Amino acid sequence: MASTSVSRIVPVSPEKVWSLIGGFDALLDWLPYIPESTPLEGGRVRRLKNPEGEVIVERLVDFNETERHYSYAILQAPFPVNGYVSTLRVHTVPGQENAAEVQWSGRFTAEGAGEDEVVDLFTGIYRDGLDALHQTLTA
Repeated sequence: MASTSVSRIVPVSPEKVWSLIGGFDALLDWLPYIPESTPLEGGRVRRLKNPEGEVIVERLVDFNETERHYSYAILQAPFPVNGYVSTLRVHTVPGQENAAEVQWSGRFTAEGAGEDEVVDLFTGIYRDGLDALHQTLTA
């Protein structure tokens, strides 16, 4: 099983970051890669479309409001992976009340592509997503 993780410090309090990204169906608010999101099953599943119109279906598998993190599994996607589970987490930065570290990580098995290629794919998605989050929070 492969994994990757990307972190980014943003100049905003952890509470403010979590209020933006903590909702499972909140991707439209900060992630330009996802122009369409439909909550299903009472919000436990989200049906996403990327700019190419490809469908991505994800299920919420863990949520912790107090610790500011959630995890989700991909049920359907155009990505060459199996067993994908990802976590989006907001950490405090010691001594900096107006800063937060946002970490996006995932683990998966490459399927139909090389492991390094799939790790690079998700590292890029996470990095670009956290860059977009930073831009949204500082606009």
